Amino acid sequence: MRIVVAKCQVDYAGRLTAHLPMATRVLMIKADGSVLVHSDGGSYKPLNWMSPPCTLREGTTEDGVVEWTVTNPKTDDTLRILLTEILSDSSHDLGVDPGLQKDGVEKHLQELLAEHPATLSPGLTLVRREFPTAIGPVDLMCRDGEGVSVAVEIKRRGEIDGVEQLTRYLELLNRDPLLTGNGAVKGIFAAQEIKPQARVLATDRGIACAVVDYDALRGLDDPSHRLF
Repeated sequence: MRIVVAKCQVDYAGRLTAHLPMATRVLMIKADGSVLVHSDGGSYKPLNWMSPPCTLREGTTEDGVVEWTVTNPKTDDTLRILLTEILSDSSHDLGVDPGLQKDGVEKHLQELLAEHPATLSPGLTLVRREFPTAIGPVDLMCRDGEGVSVAVEIKRRGEIDGVEQLTRYLELLNRDPLLTGNGAVKGIFAAQEIKPQARVLATDRGIACAVVDYDALRGLDDPSHRLF
């Protein structure tokens, strides 16, 4: 990542036009090619930006002013930045980012529900976490009290995309005679919050919905019962 602090003027032209008069700002050029213009206020959002893929060309005007021209090959949009004074210019290799880790993300929910599957439905027992399919792993494969296989998809926020994902899993799983010996594979869509539209779609497709109380699950998680 390259970070430049400079007195600059910014003009954006294309699907819309925007102008930022001369002022001291932070310019960020990220490894993915994006260019962002930040001020010292306005929360986290940039004042203007160009999303990747884009190309940055550096040059000078006839008056000797440093000029950046950022273009996107897929559009006619252009971001033109005139830098009259560069106060700082540094580059840093940030490496590969592991991603944001939140308390209560899907992975931790999956771990807790794998230990306590009966909180989703009475009599439910775990067969395997990350059960493999041709289109990706099912979060939990379980069995109910009658021996019927149950696929569980876990999300922090239950939306339509998650229901569609579980539907695709169920279509594949129900082709496996080893899973359907006691009846068709059922589905449970589990999340801390399930959007009304997702619930309607799940119900229409015969998929059960389970709202997960993360704090209650953590209360069931007793570290004294662990070996490590």
